[in-house]
Amino acid sequence: MAETRAGQRSIPGSSARTPRAQPSAARLPGTSAKVVHLVDGTYELFRHFYGAPSRHDAGGAEVGAVVGVVSSLLSMLEDGATHLGVATDHVIESFRNELWPSYKDGSGVDPLLWSQAGRLEEALAGLGVHLWPMVELEADDALASAAAVAAEDRGVEQVVICTPDKDLGQCVVGFRVVQLDRRRRTVIDEAGVLERFGVRPASIPDYLALVGDRADGFPGLPGWGARSAAAVLARWEHLEAIPDDPGDWEVELRGAGGLAATLRSSRELAGRFKLLATLRVDRSLLAGVEDLRWHGPDVGFHRLAADLGAPALAERAGRLAAARAG
Repeated sequence: MAETRAGQRSIPGSSARTPRAQPSAARLPGTSAKVVHLVDGTYELFRHFYGAPSRHDAGGAEVGAVVGVVSSLLSMLEDGATHLGVATDHVIESFRNELWPSYKDGSGVDPLLWSQAGRLEEALAGLGVHLWPMVELEADDALASAAAVAAEDRGVEQVVICTPDKDLGQCVVGFRVVQLDRRRRTVIDEAGVLERFGVRPASIPDYLALVGDRADGFPGLPGWGARSAAAVLARWEHLEAIPDDPGDWEVELRGAGGLAATLRSSRELAGRFKLLATLRVDRSLLAGVEDLRWHGPDVGFHRLAADLGAPALAERAGRLAAARAG
């Protein structure tokens, strides 16, 4: 994981630091550059469930993670974030469960955690942030889709995908599209993906197909590990390009014969795993970057915050909206 280096600047809306984006002649004249923040709301729900203090609403329901996430996003806005979108898994299962039955299905998720998912979506909508509550696709797919749209906008200086999830590494592009691990305050640019996995972003689905992804519930191919997958993919980039004969790999690797035999006999399975790991880009999820600009909370946010037992959230949001409008 790439740590920050000298000569870097802060990302607006975060306390982390990232390399300055390279100048681009494609920027439209007269436009001010934007930094777009895309947040994995489901990851944040998990993070705050296990890291934030427990608290209850007036009816006794647990809402600590909801309050923690909303407060955290408000901090991003207070720190200068202007264009903010949040994706959530409205349901845990997706189309990928049809491809691989043991793909993550929510088993083992604490019911007290998941009971807050609907409240979180309601609170985020009330806060006024752009929200993608995903059903057929996953939150990661929404983040990938929004990142693709934002990266094509010449008025955008940088896209910051706020999640450490290795799947999103495939979306990283130079310094223009980066990941931000908010918990560790670490920015992962393209060099960071290479440092972390030994492959470039385009090879991340192939890498995960070989080594598996325990969090998502698919095992990869027997015998293939991080080192062997990185070595072979660094040379061949994609599964489909890896020769059947290990003598043609042009890579010095112990046990290459056995690895090649496994890949030869399991190419169809590896292809299915790659399909699971490949994020879907649906540009219809975001019409344009300006849809992500935060204008302030909805009129009912005061009630939502009060119901959560956290009226200070509405006060913070109101002050910030007034300051931006003034």
